[in-house]
Amino acid sequence: MSNPILSDWDTPFQIAPFDAISDADFAPALDLALAAHRDEIAAITENPEAPTFANTIEALEAAGKTLDKVLSVFFTVAGADSNPERQELQRDFSPRLAAHYSEIFANRALFARVSDLWARRNTLGLTPEQARVLMLTHRGFVRSGAALRGAAAERIKAIKARLATLGTAFTQNLLADERDWTMPLSEADLEGLPDFVIRAARTAGEDQGADGPIVTLSRSLIVPFLQFSPRRDLRETAWRAWAARGANGGETDNRAIAAEILALREERAKLLGYDSFAAYKLETEMAKTPGAVRDLLMAVWAPARAQAEADAQVLTAMMQDDGVNGDLEPWDWRYYAEKRRKAEHDLDETALKPYLQLDRMIEAAFSCANRLFGLEFAPLDVALYHPDCRAWEVTRDGAHVGVFIGDYFARGSKRSGAWCSAMRGQARFPERQAPVVINVCNFAKGDPALLSYDDARTLFHEFGHALHQLLSDVTYESISGTSVARDFVELPSQLYEHWLEVPEVLGEFATHVETGAPMPDAMRDKLLKAAHFDMGFQTVEYVASALVDLAFHEGTAPADPMAKQAEVLAGIGMPHAIGMRHATPHFAHVFSGDGYSSGYYSYMWSEVMDADAFAAFEEAGGAFDADRAQALERHILSAGGSQEPEALYTAFRGRLPGVEALLKGRGLAAG
Repeated sequence: MSNPILSDWDTPFQIAPFDAISDADFAPALDLALAAHRDEIAAITENPEAPTFANTIEALEAAGKTLDKVLSVFFTVAGADSNPERQELQRDFSPRLAAHYSEIFANRALFARVSDLWARRNTLGLTPEQARVLMLTHRGFVRSGAALRGAAAERIKAIKARLATLGTAFTQNLLADERDWTMPLSEADLEGLPDFVIRAARTAGEDQGADGPIVTLSRSLIVPFLQFSPRRDLRETAWRAWAARGANGGETDNRAIAAEILALREERAKLLGYDSFAAYKLETEMAKTPGAVRDLLMAVWAPARAQAEADAQVLTAMMQDDGVNGDLEPWDWRYYAEKRRKAEHDLDETALKPYLQLDRMIEAAFSCANRLFGLEFAPLDVALYHPDCRAWEVTRDGAHVGVFIGDYFARGSKRSGAWCSAMRGQARFPERQAPVVINVCNFAKGDPALLSYDDARTLFHEFGHALHQLLSDVTYESISGTSVARDFVELPSQLYEHWLEVPEVLGEFATHVETGAPMPDAMRDKLLKAAHFDMGFQTVEYVASALVDLAFHEGTAPADPMAKQAEVLAGIGMPHAIGMRHATPHFAHVFSGDGYSSGYYSYMWSEVMDADAFAAFEEAGGAFDADRAQALERHILSAGGSQEPEALYTAFRGRLPGVEALLKGRGLAAG
């Protein structure tokens, strides 16, 4: 029988036939796909004709499509619906894939062809996009170690393979800790919790086969529990478990893994001639140097820490008024901040949440995309990998644009966080290819599902990434969609969050779950006025994580990352009652792979631009100004990585912004 992963997919828009694919199909499909890719590479290197852009660079672009097909399906289900079989496959696949790509980048004949074209680049008559692809291809080979020889070349291949194995182990350990910890709640323990938290706890208990309600380590459940539970002892238990993910000893402990990853990254960078891994990683980003990153983070740290310390005094006084003596602790902050928000802004999340229905927020995200870019979304009835998933065909003026898939609910088989990925990227070469894009979130399940305002922002954030993929309009897939510098990739996503704050959007789509009535103007105004509330806390927990990430990679790799983390936090004066947003043993952004390593700062780098970019709309005709929307699509969303980020942003805005827009946007600007 033919393998359903490798067959021609006669499904609507060639969506993967998930209902026909079993876990047993993945390994043989990978074997065949790897062999096919090796044959394609061999055909390029053995071509007797002199290197041309077509027979070398375009041939590389066209190669590996079968492998992409296999991996897009596998990594989608491995991240969003894991099981023991898929985890075992992932442990097997990761080092094999690392070795496969190391073999390609170490292929001397192939690198010679690419280098020949690079040397003659000014005589080839390339289009700007082709010139960009050639530059990126050549740079990718050099940065992967193609110019190394002998023992250094062999060592870097071994390092890549080991890093792939360690990243997979880190991810799976974290998933195990998040999946296996629960805190049962008695009926008495539920007292003081709002109905939506109680419903979420009961649903979590049902999903895990528990006898009653439980708290899990899903952010969409544990954060509201920490916000609303009057039981300080239970808050402490929950917070400590959340903070201890990946550091519980035994087989799932990530601390030694983190240390080995950091040491290998440093060794890799030095083999390539860099002073540090941070210097290597940041060379291709907008920031360029570790010093530029540190300057940005410290410019934000000082006002954020001052705000957080002032807030801590207020919360401590509130806690003492409750008869609790001693220091404000991390498990106290969210509880008293929520009480303060209700008192100072008359904003009660218990009253707010019924207006933020998941389905209505999806409609809101779609509606904004329609008004800005003319996109329309029609539900698709197709088999997907989990019953919770749903799909839409995306069109414009009746023409097919792509497919959008949403997988919104938390479950034990899904890794934490939220992300966007393209199961198929946009391209026009070697043939026209429409994107298939997925957003994965971890919202608490309910009937109907209700979101916090932070959840709603997450939904808009991930959909901003999806728009970057869906509106991509380039020739080559290697530079399509989100294939941009890491500190630029968050611009479209963070920018899109601003449309959730537009009063007319909330007015239309924030409707009460029971009555259907729109959110009252007074509540909406309070919500928007409270946008800067607790921003000291939010900024401190993020910037602390970014500074620790930078310190890990900026110099000699620490033998004890936990000691280094403590040293960095002490050096910046980390407030006692605030924990890092991502402590080292569960810092998946940094240790699950190289994506955000030495790059967690990139959310803030992009935020400098997103605050300024939305101001461009406000300065023009408003949030839905047609000319600004057209410019945003033309210069940023459709352009992918076809130019340097600085050029793309300047084409949209006319200049690059300063940090002032960010500080103002977070309410941290002086005066």
